[in-house]
Amino acid sequence: MVWPQFGIFAQGAAAHRFLEFRVDASLEAGVIVAAFARLRAPSVTSGGINLVLAFGADLWRRVVPAEAPDAMRSFGDVLGRDGRGVPAAQHDAWLWLSGATDDIVFEHARAAALALRPVATVVAEQACFAQRDSRDLTGFIDGTANPTVLEAADVAIVPAGGVGAGGSYVLAMRWAHDLVRFEALSVAEQERVIGRTKPDSIELDEADPPLTAHIARVDLGQRDGRDQPIYRRSVPYGSTSEHGLYFVAFSADITRFDRMLARMFGADAGGTYDRLTDFSRAVSGAYYFAPPLSLLAKLAEGPTPRDVGERDPPRKA
Repeated sequence: MVWPQFGIFAQGAAAHRFLEFRVDASLEAGVIVAAFARLRAPSVTSGGINLVLAFGADLWRRVVPAEAPDAMRSFGDVLGRDGRGVPAAQHDAWLWLSGATDDIVFEHARAAALALRPVATVVAEQACFAQRDSRDLTGFIDGTANPTVLEAADVAIVPAGGVGAGGSYVLAMRWAHDLVRFEALSVAEQERVIGRTKPDSIELDEADPPLTAHIARVDLGQRDGRDQPIYRRSVPYGSTSEHGLYFVAFSADITRFDRMLARMFGADAGGTYDRLTDFSRAVSGAYYFAPPLSLLAKLAEGPTPRDVGERDPPRKA
């Protein structure tokens, strides 16, 4: 039986940490992925920690080409209207750990990074946190239109019968907010930027709602008579000098991400952009694929770096 990664749907975590890795290309791809898959061992995932593991398209195709959907690909720069867009920051692997407290999440993130040192290097890391009642730092509730718990799997997981069944496409982005500019707006104007009321996240009831409202630009409408939602798991991050949203979304269809980003940045035929991008800048974007647990368990049985011969450390000149 095919089981998805349950951490995709785990709720209630207050602390989060996201790590992105560059792998050692001199090693066999199967060795690399097996090392990541072994993070499922209790020594890394104990203590109330949720873990989600995903791979970039190039690495995944090297390991299990038969389980790599044709649509799977690396993230490319998004170029939109008036210089708006998303710079690609694609890496080989992505790890999301979440739990009750920062200290426990940090301990397990460090343990994971140490366990992977023979095969991969951490090249990007972001600590995040839950904000009040799931609010973004703008003060608005994030993910109001998310699918319910019962609907989430149908939205996020590739259905049975196709290549990659039980897996999920991942969009990982970092956004930096200009809260000073946003908070200079009246609450009514902030609500028109988002398209919802600030206290209780009710969609604005207007005869002519703004086409540039955030909720209007990320609504993909229907295709073949069916809605096209994505499953958001975003969380805030930041220091007093830079802060924003680490945007994470899962989908059974990667093209939903493409269409959403095109609509947000005015890169589609309409050319209308999301006014939220006047106050929040996309810093990075990457695509990954989160394989099902059942497949990760099989890959974890692969060889270790020592089995195939570890390299000697580089000599000093």
